[in-house]
Amino acid sequence: MTDSDFPEALERRITIAATPETVFRYFTDSRRFARWWGEGSHIDGRAGGEVQIRYPDGTVVNGKVVEIEPPRRIVFTYQYASGVPAGGSLVTITLAAEPQGTVLDLRHAFSSAKIRDAHVQGWRYQLAIFSKTVAEEGLPAVVANVDAWLDAWGNPDAAKRRERIASCATPDVVFRDAYSATDGLDDLLANLDAIQHFFPGVTLARDGDVRLSHGTAVARWVARRDGGDPMGRGLNVYDVSPGGRFARVVGFWEG
Repeated sequence: MTDSDFPEALERRITIAATPETVFRYFTDSRRFARWWGEGSHIDGRAGGEVQIRYPDGTVVNGKVVEIEPPRRIVFTYQYASGVPAGGSLVTITLAAEPQGTVLDLRHAFSSAKIRDAHVQGWRYQLAIFSKTVAEEGLPAVVANVDAWLDAWGNPDAAKRRERIASCATPDVVFRDAYSATDGLDDLLANLDAIQHFFPGVTLARDGDVRLSHGTAVARWVARRDGGDPMGRGLNVYDVSPGGRFARVVGFWEG
């Protein structure tokens, strides 16, 4: 079964904030596959392996893996268990690394344009769910990195500040807030040195949970002097690189 058997195809592209290896695990691990498609879905990630998708409304799709080249490409058939529409279809997914993560190209080939068009919104939705699901797998690491970032701002030890920032941010990290505009790790660390000079004893700590969606995290923080009452609050928005470290951080003061 090849694309030539299905003359009409829809194509979509999305960039996912994760490495190709992380993304491809969702096509070889049934537990992850079910996190994307829904409980009871499963995939046998090898040529000839069975694919089953169980939608929340009870619709079932069956298929088989036609080709698989980890972590770059997978092709599988897609046929509703009801047999309507008849004839099935063919899904091809290819992955390619880029600085922002992984570019996923989807091609779903059908026997008719009418059937193809009926699936456009479905794939728009499913790929959004997929991108969010893959990115959320990195939440524990992002939470740890947010805490490291905030600790660095109030840590009086210069060596520890560098260690914290280097562990959670990329070498070319960009930071912006109402009072700072830095580009790169060394520029940021010089800014933190100045903060220690002008605001000794002030520390930052996370105030609530970290939210993560599609490679962007949001976390509130509180500033205190010598562990006392809050002297300021704010919110940071973190752009997360494919490796989990922060590529850009924008801060908002809230008083």
